[in-house]
Amino acid sequence: MNAPAPAPHGVLDDVQGLAAGVVLAAFGITILTHLGLVTGQTAGLAVLISYATGWPFGAVFFVVNLPFYWLGWRRLGGAFVVKTFVAVAALSGLSALMPRWVGFAWLDPVFGAALFGLVTGVGLLALFRHGASLGGVGILALLLQDRTGFRAGWTQLAFDVALFGAALLLLDWATVAISAWGALVLNLVIAINHRKDRYIG
Repeated sequence: MNAPAPAPHGVLDDVQGLAAGVVLAAFGITILTHLGLVTGQTAGLAVLISYATGWPFGAVFFVVNLPFYWLGWRRLGGAFVVKTFVAVAALSGLSALMPRWVGFAWLDPVFGAALFGLVTGVGLLALFRHGASLGGVGILALLLQDRTGFRAGWTQLAFDVALFGAALLLLDWATVAISAWGALVLNLVIAINHRKDRYIG
């Protein structure tokens, strides 16, 4: 006997899912920047630019994502882009406010990197499951895959390798290594849990 089709998310479902995802991601970024670490993808690029220039992460993150919305509209549709724009804008604002609300007397960098990965990974899962993301390189990777056949995962990996290489120009190798550990935890959370065969609705 076949199980009934799951009901689609309603507006209230999406609002709470996006809000939860953004809050968790903002908390993760607060941990990351408190420790002076970096991460991959568009958020990592924004963090690195912020470290190099002194510009606030939120503003840089918002601007860096702007070119990707047009690509996302063509590849993933208007609803996805609108939700993603809202999520990115909310994260940009919340990341500026979060350090006023949360502080750390002591946070071990290795544990903190793992905590960043876990918290941010769960936040991204919430966004993905409500039809949004935090923008960026993933959209470009999907478009390149459609046009050339080059796997999206390889594009994202190449971007991250280049990003962490650039981080070595600003940060010491130990900081970059700990950052890579946090990025690994984040990616494992996504890889293990973001599966259509395990999630309905």
